[in-house]
Amino acid sequence: MNALLKKDDPSRRRFLETSAKTFLGVGALGIARPSHAALGPNLGLAERAGAAKHLIYLYMNGGMTHLDTFDTKPGHENQGLTKTIGTNVDDIRISEYLPSLARHADKLAIVRSLTSTAGAHQQGNYLMHTSYEQRATIRHPGMGAWLQKFKGRLNPNLPGTVFVGGDSRINGGGGFFEPEFEPLAINDPNSGLRNSKRRGMDEATFSHRLDMAKELDSEFHGRYNLKQVRAYTQMYDDAVRIMTSRDLQVFDLSQEDAATREAYGSDAFGQGCLLARRLIEHDVRAVEVSYGGWDMHNNVFVSAPERCAVLDQAMAALLDDLDKRGKLQDTLVVLTTEFGRTPRINQNAGRDHYPKAFSSVLAGGGVKGGFVWGKTDAGGENVEENPVQIADFNATIAHALGLPLDQVLYSPSKRPFTVASKGKPVLDLFA
Repeated sequence: MNALLKKDDPSRRRFLETSAKTFLGVGALGIARPSHAALGPNLGLAERAGAAKHLIYLYMNGGMTHLDTFDTKPGHENQGLTKTIGTNVDDIRISEYLPSLARHADKLAIVRSLTSTAGAHQQGNYLMHTSYEQRATIRHPGMGAWLQKFKGRLNPNLPGTVFVGGDSRINGGGGFFEPEFEPLAINDPNSGLRNSKRRGMDEATFSHRLDMAKELDSEFHGRYNLKQVRAYTQMYDDAVRIMTSRDLQVFDLSQEDAATREAYGSDAFGQGCLLARRLIEHDVRAVEVSYGGWDMHNNVFVSAPERCAVLDQAMAALLDDLDKRGKLQDTLVVLTTEFGRTPRINQNAGRDHYPKAFSSVLAGGGVKGGFVWGKTDAGGENVEENPVQIADFNATIAHALGLPLDQVLYSPSKRPFTVASKGKPVLDLFA
């Protein structure tokens, strides 16, 4: 790259990042690094017929306890104070802390045999989101980015992927893909899309200033017709298009009636799930909603009921809402976490990190409802039947979405990657 581009690049990057923040409230997370992903061979695994169009990914940040949610062990000393209840499926029993989801068990495919070796939060989180181990030299794309990369946007006036939650660092992100595949981050679902409206400027003035900016940029763009420069322009144009789109109202939860908002719960996670439903109705491809606080080293039998109450209300309302609106079949809902927690209760009445065995849930998107896959032993300590590695779980998600599991994409360093590494989908989970 010649000296002039090197000189200009930092100042132009700061200007355009500021512009993006002004319009969308986000930074250009992927601009400062090379971002080209080259297409490689498709090795031939058939795409699933009737694949889901959307993904709603509910992430329990901190390590959700499996014995106190979806894999209870009644009568075993490891269970502690948590009781087990029946569900609307005769042979499925779950925690007493999830009574609403118990009434939706006929929609759930519960995976009780997840297993991993990543026992630290950051590493486990990254592995769950990307199927790859964390490396200092590369960022791997998350599932939402892969979905958008292969399938494209359904609504050009809205972002392809959205992250809802307090810490946007936990989502998979766009990785080494182009900047357009980075998710839009919404910190507070009740606040709508911040900084998306013109303030103190009428439409004519705004258009005039845009035209001036394009004229000033034209010489630079003509001289440096590079992929990264074009990515800046696309990001800027996307921001302006979203600002002027009627679809922007999708971020305004006040348009929902009081009864619907109350059904999801007044907390940020519940309202985030409601926003996720609105977004996929407006053809956003993928929405992740994060809910933290699951790192329960102390007093698990106080903390788990509190966390589960919020999760139970919000997820049950989401499933019910999607089902009533006819959107559950083409929307895959995923509930997951980075690892489980120790079956044996520690001296502080808590549970520590435990990647060896844990649970996750799938619903909608063509998966079997009222179904359990895998089994842990009597104390919930070891996987006894049908172990599922993280990459296998993500391959199952990708298969549900109709993504080509064997399609190779090359990173800027020319290394080959696939959507779920070497994972194999659990085909028995599909109807």
